Amino acid sequence: MIAHTRTWRRALLTLGLILSGPTLQAQDNGEWPYFGGSAAFARYSPLTQINSQNIRELRITWRRPAIDASLTSAFPALRTTNYLRSTPIMVGGILYASNAVGLVEAFDPATGDTLWVQRPSSPTLAAVAGRPAHGVAFWTDGEHSRILAVRNTNLYALDARTGLPISGFGTAGRVDLIPPGGQSATGGASPIVIGDVVVIGGTVDGAGDSGTKWKNSVPEDIRGYDVRTGELRWTFHVVPKPGEFGAETWGAGSLAESGDLGAWCCLSADLELGYVYVPLTAPTAAYYGGHRPGDNLFSNSLVALDAATGRRIWHFQMVHHDLWEYDTIGPPTLGEITVDGRRIRVVMQPSKTGFLYVFDRVTGEPVWPIEERLVPMSTVPGEHASPTQPFPTKPPPFAHQGVTHEDLIDFTPDLAARAQAQARRLLLGPIFTPPSLIGTEPNSTQGTLALPGSWGSGNWNTGAFDPETGLYYAFSHVVPRVYRLADASSDPEAEMTYYSPNRDAPYLDGIPLIKPPWGRLTAIDLDRGEHRWQVANGGGIRDHDALRGLDLRPLGVASRPVALVTGSLLFIGEGSNVFGGIQTNMWGMTFRAYDKATGSIIWQTELPAGTTGGPMTYLYEDKQFIVVPIGATHHPAEWVALTLP
Repeated sequence: MIAHTRTWRRALLTLGLILSGPTLQAQDNGEWPYFGGSAAFARYSPLTQINSQNIRELRITWRRPAIDASLTSAFPALRTTNYLRSTPIMVGGILYASNAVGLVEAFDPATGDTLWVQRPSSPTLAAVAGRPAHGVAFWTDGEHSRILAVRNTNLYALDARTGLPISGFGTAGRVDLIPPGGQSATGGASPIVIGDVVVIGGTVDGAGDSGTKWKNSVPEDIRGYDVRTGELRWTFHVVPKPGEFGAETWGAGSLAESGDLGAWCCLSADLELGYVYVPLTAPTAAYYGGHRPGDNLFSNSLVALDAATGRRIWHFQMVHHDLWEYDTIGPPTLGEITVDGRRIRVVMQPSKTGFLYVFDRVTGEPVWPIEERLVPMSTVPGEHASPTQPFPTKPPPFAHQGVTHEDLIDFTPDLAARAQAQARRLLLGPIFTPPSLIGTEPNSTQGTLALPGSWGSGNWNTGAFDPETGLYYAFSHVVPRVYRLADASSDPEAEMTYYSPNRDAPYLDGIPLIKPPWGRLTAIDLDRGEHRWQVANGGGIRDHDALRGLDLRPLGVASRPVALVTGSLLFIGEGSNVFGGIQTNMWGMTFRAYDKATGSIIWQTELPAGTTGGPMTYLYEDKQFIVVPIGATHHPAEWVALTLP
């Protein structure tokens, strides 16, 4: 597979143009040079060519398979995922994206036609196999340009014009990411370039969220590499080493044996300050922490690092001693807001808990007070649950938190009775009610019904910020999970006392146990710290047999769609059925445009499949395009582009 070459459409953009501006917004030239639109990760573009007056004319203009035909024809046995979370970038008149096996492809923005495809390391099926990354990064010094991408166990640097590896970067254009003591590597957060340093998140093996083993898990440290040579510049230890800041938060010597926490999705940066903002996930095991007493820094934290040195500037931990898999994986979003007449440069961090934390991005000080409040304690022997958790006083949560019997569905007397009966075998309580043991006696408790569940309210998909209005748009997934712990002593190789055998989402005939809306959008006014509006995203399962004849408002589709905000509209899909199962309410094929100010639906259309990743937009040859990744259980992954006639 020889990479295609072509005439460079435009003169190379200078480094100052691509990585510019204290406003940190998407470029006014209509490009989309970062995974999140800009280094600020606002998922925002100022483009307005597609607007409320003409959007009814919007049509699909091209479709591109998530893997080039040159690969599928050469390797007919190649298996690929339909879950494409890869959002392209657009720089210099070219689209770049990680394909269905994680190789970078470059394609024409007007037609979707292939320009080049990254060569695998060897012409073998094993070398081609992989999975897509969320995004790729672009860098130029004004003379040379390259694409940076993480795939499987390596960081790659490719010539942006040809896709060929950069010979002076690492070894033959790639850097091995498996750290000392690591056993494997998987794709972590998409790389981001700040100055001459490319920063990557965790990319190593882990013990998993609920297993019985943990001692072989390696911390997924944050690393900075020289963008020209691939040389390792620095490493930030997400689990502190002895003597480092935060080491005392890992009791019983657990810092030497704990890992499986890192940056799973999205990094952002203040290019003027030279800071990179890193959201970090939960430690192993996510639901039992008896072996790791203490708060466990830097799990579930937002950390601001000096991108040149890796030095910690400030941090904030959203969840102490996590027992719920409340990872901090949503994108830290940068912007400016005005609070009580004071202009503040902020970073906005969504959480799986449904809280939006807002900090001064220079100092790390909360814009509004964050209070440590008492929360329920664990009844699991040997557990060390934190007695308090941090609660922002503003803005209000953008999702339902905690479960009471009044929260259970009551569409009909039969459904109400069945929901109450199911809940009687479960422990209910406010947010941060810990997992509980599976009882062995008749009619004993069988776990904790928790909301948010392990998918969270604010997952990697949530968050888009409009710098024009100061509105932050959060999507919330409102389906609970049951957190169960079982005795691990029956496993002779177990290294933990308890483990989680499953975390099922409770349904009644495909209807979630909790009252809707199950998926909703919230517009948050960050100048005031208040909600502006909330709407259910999608009609949901109003045609369900058990609900027919009922006069129901939209119930919301509870998947993980991603928003795009432009100068004129707010776009979002409904997620996709890429997992199967009975949760038919969690998916949909509708793509919508909302009025940014009111939440009213301006336009909607059905795509060939549900959305699986973040939409992006760009201007090419004076025409605005919107590109969104789609796929489903029985629909191959692809990118679709929409534009006006």
